[in-house]
Amino acid sequence: MNKILASKLWWLFLLIVLVGINYLASAVHTRADLTQEKRYTLSPATKKLIKGLHDKVSITVLLTGDMPAGFKKLSNSTKEMLQEFKELGGSNIQFKFEKPGAGLDESAKQNMQLHLDSLGLKPTNIKVKAKAGESQEERLVYPGALVRYKDREVAIDLLQGQDMTGGVQSLNNAEALLEYKMARTIQKITADTVPAIGYLLGNGEPQNYNVFDLVEHTLRQEYRFGWVPIDSVPVIPAEFDALVIVKPTKTFNDQQKLKIDQYIMHGGKVIWLIDKLYAEMDSLMRSHSDFVAFDRNLNLDDQLFKYGVRINGDLVQDLQCDKIPLVVGNYGNQPQMQLVPWPYFPTLSNYSGHPIAKNLDNVLSIFPNSIDTIKNNLKKTVLLSSSESSRIISTPAIVTLNSVKTEDDLKTFNQSFIPVAVLLEGRFSSLYTNRLSTGMLDTLAGLYKQPFRAATEKESKMIVVSDADIVANVVTQKEGPLPMGFNQFTNNQYANKDFFLNCIQYLTDSSGILDTRSKDFALRLLDTKKTEEDRTQWQVMNIGMPVVLILLFGVVYQALRKRKYQGAGKK
Repeated sequence: MNKILASKLWWLFLLIVLVGINYLASAVHTRADLTQEKRYTLSPATKKLIKGLHDKVSITVLLTGDMPAGFKKLSNSTKEMLQEFKELGGSNIQFKFEKPGAGLDESAKQNMQLHLDSLGLKPTNIKVKAKAGESQEERLVYPGALVRYKDREVAIDLLQGQDMTGGVQSLNNAEALLEYKMARTIQKITADTVPAIGYLLGNGEPQNYNVFDLVEHTLRQEYRFGWVPIDSVPVIPAEFDALVIVKPTKTFNDQQKLKIDQYIMHGGKVIWLIDKLYAEMDSLMRSHSDFVAFDRNLNLDDQLFKYGVRINGDLVQDLQCDKIPLVVGNYGNQPQMQLVPWPYFPTLSNYSGHPIAKNLDNVLSIFPNSIDTIKNNLKKTVLLSSSESSRIISTPAIVTLNSVKTEDDLKTFNQSFIPVAVLLEGRFSSLYTNRLSTGMLDTLAGLYKQPFRAATEKESKMIVVSDADIVANVVTQKEGPLPMGFNQFTNNQYANKDFFLNCIQYLTDSSGILDTRSKDFALRLLDTKKTEEDRTQWQVMNIGMPVVLILLFGVVYQALRKRKYQGAGKK
């Protein structure tokens, strides 16, 4: 080594070493995750999915070009994650970054935009500076990606489920959900089969345009779907992986309840979307006055109580709420309309950190009821609840246009985190244990091939939501059915669909991919006030300290060199 360094070609050896190091760095990609929340570590479920791919998955990321810092950070994080995917999947993972419309003429650009729109990918309007010193200009970016597998193509909206008025926090949430969205899309597009979801009918459940988005744009597109007319089947078919019960309006009889009960006892999963009280905006608009919300008498209280929850006959109000147009006065002989907060329409949040609703925008609810959990051997997790400024209107629950009139009324919103959606997990017990005749037991076992079970054999789960309108959509004369959770007056899109789809996935998918939603990326921002106060100190340290260190190194080096050669001269 000393001979090489002493030769005239030492620089050639150094060049070879540097080239070798660069080649190894490009061929071997590794990093150490030193973050407390392990933001750069893929979950075991994601690793298993990527390693198990049998064919090529191509990913085209559209988030590139001139963008604000927050979007660039999201783009860079996407690239780093896809690099991790490629390390695991090898040639089965291919990805590239592409600016939509780059190099295309106007006609081709329009066709491209129509194609992206058909896939559900919408552009976001951002402001950027073309050059330093120039004024800002508006540009459209597509914060998403296209995933292709064989003849299938699916779009990923990286900002879906986020309220972009949240700024940096919303982009941070989007970054936290990157792994989930990428892994979930790859799982969905490569799956040979998908779960079957049943929609219960027979007790006044809606089949009209108010559930168009739920049925046609959500369940039919994402899953195998089927209607389940409860009075036309002897038992609810076990082929359905989950059953959705949406806004029943007619009383359930014991025969119907037994069918649901035994479907659950045999391992079926259920999402209950129940409006216990009759409270509709149509009633308020028609009467232009107050009305009393009354009990629908669904006869489900004992069954839900047995499973661990009670939906109360009340209404939840919240100061964190949506807005509706109301007449606030007259301008001449014309009514003056204004968008005002409507406490009967709370926007619900998740405070438990459960992956179903974590890092999700608020969910819009309409006249929700409160839920109490019952003490038993089941695990209960609150998925959605009101804010810290809410209250309960007990029976008789009066719905009035002017529910908040004075400052004293505001002080009554002193309840916090009232549950509206609850997840139940564990071994459920049947409501009909020791209540059926011998003849009925024989019929279930012999004729219907579904022996009565007093409890589930394995742990199961269900979700109870005390507001069916969470999955309903508004229908307008001009645009027809709108997306669920969309306010046509404010153009605000809430995360209702994402919440519902996450519920279905949690009930039907055991891979663990949904758990990646529970990642929490901490925003480690500087204290603005403190940095301003200590600005001079940090400037001196950042500018002066390197200069001082260099000078100190020079002095020490010269002293050591002088001592070395002085010693050599004496010898």
